[in-house]
Amino acid sequence: MGLSSVSTTGEGLLLCVFDLQRGQQEGQELDKILFFYPADLPFSTQLSVIGLSEGLITFSRIFSPEAACEVIEAERHSHVFYEAEPDIWMVMVVEKNKEAEAIWRIDALKELLKEVHSLFMLFHGSVRGILEKEPSGGLTRSHLYPFIMDYLRDFFIGKKLQLPSFRDCLKERRTVQMLTVGREAAIEVQTLVRILESCVGNAHCSSLILFQDLLVSTTLSPEDTINLFTYAVLRLTPHALSSGVSSWSYLRKGYSSSQVAAGSTVAPPGSVLERFYGSSDTSPSGDDRYQVIRPLQHGRWSKGKDGFLITEIWGPDVGSLDLVTPTISLKQTEERMYLCVYQYKSLTVILLIPVSSILNGEQGVSVVKQQILENASLKILKVEEKLSKGWGGENAYHVSGYRYLLVDDSRDISRASPPGKVTTLTKESLLALNKLREEVDLEKNQAKWDNTAHDKDMEMCIRAKNNAWVIGRITRGKELYMVLEKANETLLYASDAVEKFSNRYCNGAFSSD
Repeated sequence: MGLSSVSTTGEGLLLCVFDLQRGQQEGQELDKILFFYPADLPFSTQLSVIGLSEGLITFSRIFSPEAACEVIEAERHSHVFYEAEPDIWMVMVVEKNKEAEAIWRIDALKELLKEVHSLFMLFHGSVRGILEKEPSGGLTRSHLYPFIMDYLRDFFIGKKLQLPSFRDCLKERRTVQMLTVGREAAIEVQTLVRILESCVGNAHCSSLILFQDLLVSTTLSPEDTINLFTYAVLRLTPHALSSGVSSWSYLRKGYSSSQVAAGSTVAPPGSVLERFYGSSDTSPSGDDRYQVIRPLQHGRWSKGKDGFLITEIWGPDVGSLDLVTPTISLKQTEERMYLCVYQYKSLTVILLIPVSSILNGEQGVSVVKQQILENASLKILKVEEKLSKGWGGENAYHVSGYRYLLVDDSRDISRASPPGKVTTLTKESLLALNKLREEVDLEKNQAKWDNTAHDKDMEMCIRAKNNAWVIGRITRGKELYMVLEKANETLLYASDAVEKFSNRYCNGAFSSD
């Protein structure tokens, strides 16, 4: 089967998860399939796609044994690979469409695969761990299928699946966006964190505090912070609760889960495919054969009268009418933690309590919540008021004349022009920036495989067809991408504009001097 013979769906996308350790014997090939989208494709087609992917992985290892295959460009398709866990592969096959909207960055698609896997591990643990628990693969499929499908539903515009495209090039997935706070507000936040820790007693808890969709404080490791921050923005913040959509994409305005065509996302009811991947219903529990939670379902979180967020996703507590407190797994420690979320106006406080430290389960969690209400609620109110007074609104980080993206790789932090301002850019400018970022990605990946310095300085400038200047500067682990549509004719003028931006907003990090 040649590279150009892969047939994608009407949406131009195939997505699969498979295990190279399974299905290697004749007649057992289906065992290797853990997830496939669209699920209603015949098994023969699914096996052909996965077989081709296996072949490409094996072939690439001949030339690069130490470096996993990441992308194969064919005439009509791009094959994006991500080895999520040893021998657990996620592969996305996207069609090269002549429509301009189908222009994407490969690294952006890889980050999407990383994100969904990291979120899966946050709630379910590793895929390999589930396979070891239940070797038939049924439990793994029943977890993966509804989880990934609930994740993909965020990318539907009406009935069409819209992957991150060139219009998202002033955005960096798998980073957090921080709120800038003054000294007095920072002291209040630190005091709040200490009060929250005291509410749990001697147990070592962790916390994450957000204002709007921006991070204010965290006591978690960087990777755990990214994962929990991502989930909070997707499903927990006031914006997510009120609109049923995260603020991640410029394209997702007006999203409604009812707009998603069920036939394009689920296996036909009662079919062999449904029995293979699990139930396709929308119930919280998902598959009737296994107890499966679906934390990415829309509209499953709400705010209780006491200010704590509640959800039916984890079901009722055995022997009572109370709902089960959600639990997650931390990546750094692999420890199970109770997820307690308190919200006051624009402030979202997330407290993680070790499950092992609560001896009497839900009753013990209720005691901690009561301690928070008694000891921390006034401080939460004060912090929210102080942050609100200093908040400049959704355009707080807009810089007149500039459309920009700042990324600090060492801290996994990004800041960008507000989405509403980015939409004012012309298509030509965004296409030029997308091309520039692809070139930067190529240089960074080459440096990674060559084991050369990752923090080497780099600068690229492109003059777009509409005469806009598109500029990228990389220095000491920091990246700045910028579009100047109203710049003068000369490169010198554009370079001077970048210098002014760097000196004023980046402490001179990107200045030439």
